[in-house]
Amino acid sequence: MQTATLTDVTVNAGHLGGVVKLRGASAAKMTARDVNVYYGEAQALRQVDLDIGEKRITALIGPSGCGKSTFLRCLNRMNDVIEGCRVTGRIEMDGEDIYDTALDVVRLRARVGMVFQKPNPFPKSIFDNIAYGPRIHGFANHKNDLDEIVQTSLERAGLWLEVKDRLAAPGTGLSGGQQQRLCIARAIAVDPDVILMDEPCSALDPIATAKIEELMDELRTSLTIVIVTHSMQQAARVSQHTAFFHLGSLIECGDTDEIFTNPQDERTQGYITGRFG
Repeated sequence: MQTATLTDVTVNAGHLGGVVKLRGASAAKMTARDVNVYYGEAQALRQVDLDIGEKRITALIGPSGCGKSTFLRCLNRMNDVIEGCRVTGRIEMDGEDIYDTALDVVRLRARVGMVFQKPNPFPKSIFDNIAYGPRIHGFANHKNDLDEIVQTSLERAGLWLEVKDRLAAPGTGLSGGQQQRLCIARAIAVDPDVILMDEPCSALDPIATAKIEELMDELRTSLTIVIVTHSMQQAARVSQHTAFFHLGSLIECGDTDEIFTNPQDERTQGYITGRFG
């Protein structure tokens, strides 16, 4: 794939009975081809082809149970920990098959960090929440190095000024929005390439949500972000690329403005206008 601004990206478009080309897409950081996911005998995802643009925010939208969170978990192999879950097809990051048996999954999950729906800080101090990853991955050889990583990560997450005088306090003592930004700081402390966010604002109030959205916009200058959201308004505000899932299939994907103003499939139109979902 070329990296010109008007790169052609070919994606599966089952509703059209073939493939379509999207214009204006950026170079892909991750690619998924013919991805199927099974939980036991039940198939949760069917033949998903999707490119994740580098240094862009891609929003995965669709009704509950449509497969968007299942697909998100495929991108850092979180489905590996679910008993009976089986993934077929191919997912690559920078051209490398992330399901290669020789791949170090721990390292993959450092490169592809994840922020969950409910903030989940460790039962440790604010400092140790951030320092944990760099310590276990050997990113800091000296205390000064660790101090710098912690401060830089908290600054990037927009949290440093709020917590710099209480780094020894427990992370669980922060407000919900602060805890979520702490979890984002924890994810970026290991210098990831991609951040996955699964409904990161669903438990937050509007003010905290706005701060997370501002943070996402800042982070995308250096990171690739994929977000699952039920909020059409949020997807429209924060993302540059949107993929609509329905009943385990990728129905349509493209530039966010196009998906929301000129969807090509009636199911996409029905969902974004609130006729179902």
